Amino acid sequence: MAAPEAAEPREARALALLRELGAGDLDHPGGTLLAHLERVHARLGAWGARPALRLAGLCHACYGTDGFATALLPLARRGELAAVIGAEAEEIVYFYACCDRAASYPTLAADDPAVDDPAADGPVGAGAADDEAVSSVTPAFRDRFTGRIHSPGRQSRRDFAELSAANELDLAAIDPAFRAAHGPGLRALFTRLRGLLSEPARRDCRAVLGVGPS
Repeated sequence: MAAPEAAEPREARALALLRELGAGDLDHPGGTLLAHLERVHARLGAWGARPALRLAGLCHACYGTDGFATALLPLARRGELAAVIGAEAEEIVYFYACCDRAASYPTLAADDPAVDDPAADGPVGAGAADDEAVSSVTPAFRDRFTGRIHSPGRQSRRDFAELSAANELDLAAIDPAFRAAHGPGLRALFTRLRGLLSEPARRDCRAVLGVGPS
């Protein structure tokens, strides 16, 4: 029972830090960056994510991302963020921020059961769990800050996929222009990553992106 209780003061401290760093003053689809971060945090909570992943969702833009260049904190201050949200959550934030998306997305789920079945209904195909065909390609993740290429463990990739879905679905749900421009690409991405996503995340992908059985 202690862990859920301990997360609450961390969330309060994280919100205080985000306000201090100006997240409430930065424009972002749907209002401000802070409002977006709070919605991502809430979406992960609705999916049943553990406290560390929810905290990472709240702070996922602290170092900027490959899709959002503005950084609230320089990497030299990683220890400061870790002191507020915990080492596990900070590691997820860094992993999310450092992803070179163009280099990493194609093989992120390479060791999962094949998801190329055209009959599959978007981010969760009916037969995905029973598909035993597994790619021989090793996941290759490129750190855009250091240039390092490595093969991260499955839990790190699951956290990354879940946070990516929460982030992108918030934008798609709040901004019709974003959904129109990026919806097809997001459907393709989350179809490819569906083996890394939780069932609630897959359902939300279908609901927000308009994917599902005909």
